[in-house]
Amino acid sequence: MTEARYKIVFDGQPMPGVALETVKENLARLFKSDADKIESLFGGRSVALKRDLVEAEADKYLAALQRAGAKVRKEQDVAAGLSLVATDDHPEPATAAAEAAAASNDSMSCPKCGHEQPKAAECQACGIIVDKYLARQAQLAQEAPQEGASNGGSAATSPYAPPQAQVGEQLPEFGELKVFGTSGRIGRVRYLGWSMALMLAFLPIGGVILGSYALSDALAGLLTIAACLALVVASVCIGVQRLHDMGWSGWLWLLNFVPVVGSVFALLMLFMPGTDGPNRYGPPPPPNSRAVKVLAWLIILVPVIGIVAAISIPAYQDYVMRAQMGDAASFEQPAEAPTLEGESAE
Repeated sequence: MTEARYKIVFDGQPMPGVALETVKENLARLFKSDADKIESLFGGRSVALKRDLVEAEADKYLAALQRAGAKVRKEQDVAAGLSLVATDDHPEPATAAAEAAAASNDSMSCPKCGHEQPKAAECQACGIIVDKYLARQAQLAQEAPQEGASNGGSAATSPYAPPQAQVGEQLPEFGELKVFGTSGRIGRVRYLGWSMALMLAFLPIGGVILGSYALSDALAGLLTIAACLALVVASVCIGVQRLHDMGWSGWLWLLNFVPVVGSVFALLMLFMPGTDGPNRYGPPPPPNSRAVKVLAWLIILVPVIGIVAAISIPAYQDYVMRAQMGDAASFEQPAEAPTLEGESAE
């Protein structure tokens, strides 16, 4: 009885999960042909890649082509007497297929995606050239900062590790403080402390302005305008930096001039916490100093002192008025004095 003969048929479809371009490259390398000639196999019609094969040989070709990513099938070859003739343009693929089948016992793992496959120069899953990928990773590992030196050399740099290149600008741990500037950030406590410092700074300036009235009204007016402008500029700067700390635009400071809304917005600026870590306006502000904390407590005590003064001053004035009225009553004219004996005898 004649042994059954088989052929390997290819419909131009890749295996599931394998890119079409990857299949074309693998077949071109397997058949030792160029990509233009391999392209004719993907025309959408069935092509018999190999004929007149015994079952063992057909299984060997089938496994090799499937590992290359081609969706092939084994069919019984009725016309066993017919076969493909090798030409200069289409060399005989049996030798390359046999070599691929012989090397199928050796497997490898892709260094990029971890795909298990026979040893090859290219990954069948992700399509990388293994040697080039390893060389590139080793180059990146050498160019990256030596992290082992910073931590005492406890961990060695692996050539398979992802690159540790710095992405973006390296920000400092804390931002720079600038009273007269609209860049940077300040927190709630520093906002209160700087506001109190402005109030205390303008007390002597106010005294100078009052004293200048004795010299010239025009000079006093110019000093008043200059002092008011400086106060407004400083208030705007620290207000904008406070908004930056919350992650808001500095233009929102203009909401302070809107009736009703401005009162609520001022409370938000006082009590709303800032963002943790860096935001789009820069790194976080430095820790608050002791002087800033003292000034912040002082400005908090100002309303309390004002309330106490509003209650105690009228009470003190009433006390003083009552005391003055009591003193005036004690100085009224006394009763008629008694007469002496000598005067009565007369």
